[in-house]
Amino acid sequence: MIQDNNKVLVTGAAGFIGFHLAKKLMEGGVEVVGLDNINSYYDTGLKYDRIATLGILQKDIEWNKIVTSTTHANYRFIQLDLEDKNEILGLFAAEQFTYVVNLAAQAGVRYSIENPYVYAGSNLVGFLNILEGCRQTKVAHLVYASSSSVYGLNNNFPSSETDPTQHPGSFYAATKIANELMAHSYSHLYSLPSTGLRFFTVYGPWGRPDMAFFLFTKAILENKPISVFNGGDHQRDFTYIDDIIDGIVACIDKPAEPHPAWDKAGKKISTSSAPYRIYNIGSSSTINLLTYIETIEKALGKKAQKIFQTIQPGDLLVTHADISAIQHDFKYNPKTPVEEGIQKFVDWFVKYYNYS
Repeated sequence: MIQDNNKVLVTGAAGFIGFHLAKKLMEGGVEVVGLDNINSYYDTGLKYDRIATLGILQKDIEWNKIVTSTTHANYRFIQLDLEDKNEILGLFAAEQFTYVVNLAAQAGVRYSIENPYVYAGSNLVGFLNILEGCRQTKVAHLVYASSSSVYGLNNNFPSSETDPTQHPGSFYAATKIANELMAHSYSHLYSLPSTGLRFFTVYGPWGRPDMAFFLFTKAILENKPISVFNGGDHQRDFTYIDDIIDGIVACIDKPAEPHPAWDKAGKKISTSSAPYRIYNIGSSSTINLLTYIETIEKALGKKAQKIFQTIQPGDLLVTHADISAIQHDFKYNPKTPVEEGIQKFVDWFVKYYNYS
């Protein structure tokens, strides 16, 4: 349990996962500073509405100004870009965070194919600034978002943290692999404890509008066709947001440690002689995309109009997490069935967007 005198920085705090994490920590009495640049990759109104539920009102937000929640004195928010080196390092120096959870990144596999430079700035330069802030202020533990996409062309399923990641299928995946390598270098050189979490297809209320579950639900409600790529022959390890948040929280106050027998362990890539760890975090079960669509249809009580198309560049056919490591080390136990998770998402979606 995170102690009362500790302070946590959550980056990407207006984003899907970052918002839910900040909410969980804030409601648990933890002192939290949320950071986000609130960019226009998708609807900023959704981002402002997320943080408004935490007492951060749009009218009070100014660039590089910390705003205190109107409902919880232990939650503050700042609009800032990770690429702004001087401002990021200044924030670290002023606040002296105990823990940092870096969830800010430019997301989306397909978007990375069209806009690689955006990813280089946010996911590489921005992450370097986080690492430097952690190093300079001796942060006790850095937890950061990686992705199941790092497994790329590897066809071992379920995917294990010890599987190779040298063949990414998109530039987005390449930036996430780079983040893991960058974190290791800082863990090795400066003894900065770092833990990377490879997320597997997270869904739930307040989700991202560019993700399939969001797009499908909206189209079905509006009697519009949905695009089903590769004939729907995809397998995904869909993970409900609450399960993901439980896993993140379990990791925060347990800093990564050097593997005591790393040399003898065959130099497994998920551990190190440095205080460094990598974990998969998913549901450890897969569902076919067509079955997933059927689950959404059932929750809505309405059928989808499907247009079948060929597979898109960068798409992976299968994501399936081996979560034995995080289960062993943190008692992680995802417990939300996809039927329950989709129903919760649909209920939120219909209410938030005022569908009758």
